[in-house]
Amino acid sequence: MLTALRLENIALIERLELGFSSGFTVLTGETGAGKSILLDALDALLGGAPGSAGTRLLRQGASGGRIEASFTLSPPLERWLTDQQLEDAVLEEDALVLARDWRLNEGRLSSRHRLNGISINRSQLLELRPLLLDLTVQGQTQHLARAGQQRRWLDRFGGADLQQALAVAASAWGAWKRAAAALQEARAAWHEARQRRAEQEQCLVELEAAGLEDPQELGRLQQEQDRLAHGVRLQEGVTVLLGRLVEGAEGAPSVLDHLAACEPEWQAMRHCDGSLDTLHGRAAEVLVLVQELARDLDRYGASLDSDPESLADLQVRMQQLRLLERRHGRDLGELIALRDQLRGQLAPGGLEASLQALEQAESAARQQRDGANAALSALRREAAGRLDAQMVEALRPMGLANVRFQVQVSPADPGEEGADAVQFLFSANPGQPLAPLAEVASGGEMSRFLLALKTCLAAADPHVTLLFDEIDAGVSGRVSGAMASLLRRLAAQRQVFCVTHQPLVAAAADHHFQVSKQVVAGLTHTRVSHLRDTRERQAELAELAGGDHGQARSYAASLLEQRAAESG
Repeated sequence: MLTALRLENIALIERLELGFSSGFTVLTGETGAGKSILLDALDALLGGAPGSAGTRLLRQGASGGRIEASFTLSPPLERWLTDQQLEDAVLEEDALVLARDWRLNEGRLSSRHRLNGISINRSQLLELRPLLLDLTVQGQTQHLARAGQQRRWLDRFGGADLQQALAVAASAWGAWKRAAAALQEARAAWHEARQRRAEQEQCLVELEAAGLEDPQELGRLQQEQDRLAHGVRLQEGVTVLLGRLVEGAEGAPSVLDHLAACEPEWQAMRHCDGSLDTLHGRAAEVLVLVQELARDLDRYGASLDSDPESLADLQVRMQQLRLLERRHGRDLGELIALRDQLRGQLAPGGLEASLQALEQAESAARQQRDGANAALSALRREAAGRLDAQMVEALRPMGLANVRFQVQVSPADPGEEGADAVQFLFSANPGQPLAPLAEVASGGEMSRFLLALKTCLAAADPHVTLLFDEIDAGVSGRVSGAMASLLRRLAAQRQVFCVTHQPLVAAAADHHFQVSKQVVAGLTHTRVSHLRDTRERQAELAELAGGDHGQARSYAASLLEQRAAESG
């Protein structure tokens, strides 16, 4: 329920604070006084007037403005707050306070939205809006012709079971779309593969013949080539090192000779000092290591001359591998991966088996989609039958005794919202065939239709406040009386607001606000008064009835007496 509304520098309002109660509330006043400003403000607060459109809301000459509204909490609101992790924001207040601030700086307008002091974005607001308000404004009849709008109204009327079926259908549609996209991609790849099969087969033959196994083969071969290419220099080095280690050089003893010559001295010293045994052991280890080094170096030198053709063979292999890399624009690791991929694709049933699996997956997803759509269609047809009966029951008392109404549910191409096209068919007069509502209904009939529709939808959204902007425009006094009765019945279950020019509708309200204009110091201001006194309310009803003359006052008094009798 909307409990309070506060405005600062909005349109013709400098500062305004209003409190609201449950039941049926009307706003009346002369044309241009600003009755719709309050509804426009609520619309802007809940995500309307994006961007620069907000400049039309700011009071002339003001550099900033503010709209703030307070709402009581409901179970759907509490669930939404939990989903958004905002439940802590309302613990202390036990109410939801929405605010939107505008600031005009150097000709640029900016705005911020807050929920109990915490900033929220516009997408969150648009999710929150249908949980708080259902606003029906003049010109909304144009929405009837929009694609999918009538289907969305039917789905709202269908309640929780239909909404769940709609979610299942949307999920099944998404799964089928993904499966169909994967299949389409695979088919394109299959057709491309067929066109390139000869080229791929030749590529595979070439890669298989190359015997690729090691992604690091080129680096290893490069190292081996360097060794073989410098064989003479390496052999010279081996000779020099062996000479120093084993044979001696330039008349000097070798390293092994020196180490062997040290042995008698070690033995003599050990007889004098037994603690030298450790050092002697290390010297013996050095001797063994040098001997092993000499043997390994000798074997290395022998290997340099073991295969004189190795260098040529190695260079041929390196040339082959580099040619493959240049031809295919890939390194050895990527060429090995390509070969393995081609083995799978070109093997009997390789790509075809993958394509067949995707076709089976798409078929299964399509069956799931069609099954979910069929279940959704059945619920829509059942809801359509109930809506038919309820709409006729609501419309007939409003001067449409011969009305016929039918929700037509027909097959349509599958989509995220199922596979149904929904159209409202309407006939107001005997002998007039059913035809699309938007094409045959007059303005007054449209107003009555929207009121009846919102009444039927009320059960689906029992916690939402309803706001009507001159829903009774263009109807006669008798019809407006029937609309007033419908609004009163609706307000027994929820909070209802209505901007009206009809005295019958205004008299039926539980709460009455008068909107007027006054000029102060050359500036026009909008003033909103809560008419609590019967005499004030009678005067306003008389003004709506045609003026403050005796007959109008008597008529206004009778309306209030009738309202009091019905309430008693």
